[in-house]
Amino acid sequence: MRRMVRYFVQGLLITAPAAVTIWFSWVAIRWVDGLLGVSFPGAGLLATVVFVIFVGALASNYLTGSIVRSLESLLERVPFVRLLYTSSKDLLNAFVGEERRFTEAVRVALSEDGAVSALGFVTSESLGDLGLAGYIAVYLPLSYSIAGHVIIVPASRVTPVSADSADVMAFIVSGGVSRAGR
Repeated sequence: MRRMVRYFVQGLLITAPAAVTIWFSWVAIRWVDGLLGVSFPGAGLLATVVFVIFVGALASNYLTGSIVRSLESLLERVPFVRLLYTSSKDLLNAFVGEERRFTEAVRVALSEDGAVSALGFVTSESLGDLGLAGYIAVYLPLSYSIAGHVIIVPASRVTPVSADSADVMAFIVSGGVSRAGR
């Protein structure tokens, strides 16, 4: 009986994450299909991928790239749209763009003696333009979420972490249960 319980737990550790991943993927695919009004599962996702590739090709082309940049410039000038557009663009660029920002993983001492700390990523090394000379901005992602907090701390309270930033992000987002180098 003990062996059966052990096999069950081991099987659960394998099948549960796979089932959750498949379920979330299916829900996302069906959601995109519903937005585009298609009934064939995955057609909406495929259409979205093709559209994104098409826009990327247009932006990379010399002639049409100027039109895309003009549209971006227009979006960046409309008051409320500007906030949404630039924030989401900066966030995507921080993760996957040419200007990746989450490359320097750090440990931030949250208490005077350093006994309490948090892992995060330096997003701005200089805050002098905000009147905060000697301070830096550190992004602290939340576990099981894409959200996080930006904290402003003295540079002296930040220590670089000698680990791959993707591993550190996985560790933080998993609530500390993911192991580095997986």
